Amino acid sequence: MSKLKLDELKRATIEEFKQQDKLPVTVVLDSVRSMHNVGSIFRTSDGFAVEQIYLCGITARPPHREIEKTALGATQSIDWCYFETVSDAINSLRADGYNIIAIEQASGSIMLNEFEPPLGTKYALIFGNEVNGVSDEAMQMIDSCIEIPQFGTKHSFNIVVSAGIVLWDFFNKLTLKPE
Repeated sequence: MSKLKLDELKRATIEEFKQQDKLPVTVVLDSVRSMHNVGSIFRTSDGFAVEQIYLCGITARPPHREIEKTALGATQSIDWCYFETVSDAINSLRADGYNIIAIEQASGSIMLNEFEPPLGTKYALIFGNEVNGVSDEAMQMIDSCIEIPQFGTKHSFNIVVSAGIVLWDFFNKLTLKPE
């Protein structure tokens, strides 16, 4: 077995990516502090072909070299827009028919492994600040909350790890295992 070379991966060009079918998911970053985290989420979102990213509050916006260090060009492939407040982003998504879901540890949350996203629905997944999580403002506006099961001593995953886990789960359930 040998590793594939970059030209053997047969990845889409940016133009092809823009035209392909997307996972019916918008990622919402609610005041994410680290530009490296923002860039990594762009790259992860590209990998799972999400529709778009909404950047809110203090979340940094491209173009910025600190975002590009980890995005590796994904800011060119993934559509994004900025909202001054997360409530403005949520109101826009709700008006467009999205199911608004926080990724957070909360009373009444649904464990990710138990969540079955219905086909034909558009989802907005809110990931929160590295220290404070999803804002109280956003939590008051969501339709539901998903929690990632954990089995160690730490109280949470890094936001990029959380995004990767949740986006893979949605991609798997909506694309690879359609009912």
